[in-house]
Amino acid sequence: MSVLSTLRPKGAVPGGRVTLLGTNLPVPPDAPPQVTVGGHRALVVSASSHSIGFVVPAEVAGGPVPTRVLDLPGEQLVLDVARVMATDIHQVDSPLCDTDGAVYLTHSGTRGEKAPVPLYRMNRDGSRDSLSVEVANPTSLALGPDGTVYVSSRFEGQVYRLTADGRAELYATDLGVATGLACAADGTLYVGDRTGTILRISVGGSGESERHVEPYASIPASVAAFHLAIGPDGCLYVTAPTLASTDVVYRVTPEREVQVVCGGFGRPQGMAFDGSGVLFVTDALAGASGLYRVDVRGPAPVPELVIAAPHLVGVAFHPDGGMLLASHDTVWQI
Repeated sequence: MSVLSTLRPKGAVPGGRVTLLGTNLPVPPDAPPQVTVGGHRALVVSASSHSIGFVVPAEVAGGPVPTRVLDLPGEQLVLDVARVMATDIHQVDSPLCDTDGAVYLTHSGTRGEKAPVPLYRMNRDGSRDSLSVEVANPTSLALGPDGTVYVSSRFEGQVYRLTADGRAELYATDLGVATGLACAADGTLYVGDRTGTILRISVGGSGESERHVEPYASIPASVAAFHLAIGPDGCLYVTAPTLASTDVVYRVTPEREVQVVCGGFGRPQGMAFDGSGVLFVTDALAGASGLYRVDVRGPAPVPELVIAAPHLVGVAFHPDGGMLLASHDTVWQI
């Protein structure tokens, strides 16, 4: 008797590779089995009596969709497919959600290019605002405890903050190749200079005029960018893809000790913590790309693939629930 048991993972972006698991699955001797996702034929890339690997068709609409093997009528599994939220962007890190539910996206462009509209804001009602600020190559975004949005520029080596009247105000300079950003609960800002240094920007007791920039930790240089996230444990988490065959997630403690949290990633990119303190990491390596769950609260955490995707650079959790996934040119919601 043939039985479908589960999908691994159970979530996907169109183009992601998913494995269907079961018992005595039908595998024709002269052709691959036929799999449909939401009624669309999927490309089958591997098949055996216990698993069938397939690519989620680009035509599949978002939401829970039935997944079937045509030689097993009446049986189906449900795959959660991400919905397109925005296109015509250029992300190199995670989107940013503010406390009002607005989502900030970038149009970073090639190095040295200053796009006419480098930032966008997706509002809760679905409308999209163009933010024509003077920032070249906006790279990473961070939200301050007071709701201020910070933007790094890897070309200029600077960080800006957005003002209430829609301007980009210079916040800090001379930051190297400024990529990843993260802001702690006390307003301290961390900036990843991808040449190998994480910088800390703190504000003195007398006010903002006493901003102080200092090296905070050293991480091996990245061929792409640093990506930063503040954990609920007060530690700074860092990814920095290199030319190595595998890369790791780092943790920098408040005492500035650099630790390796876990390995096994091919090209780790943007990260975000959920409300329970679990870390989610995007991996952009071809063949292994997707979103991984890493429970950093326990010893020896192991990455678990939870959403398959062809290429991801960032992730964020929306205050209304669900998460946002970003490739270079598209943001999905799931």
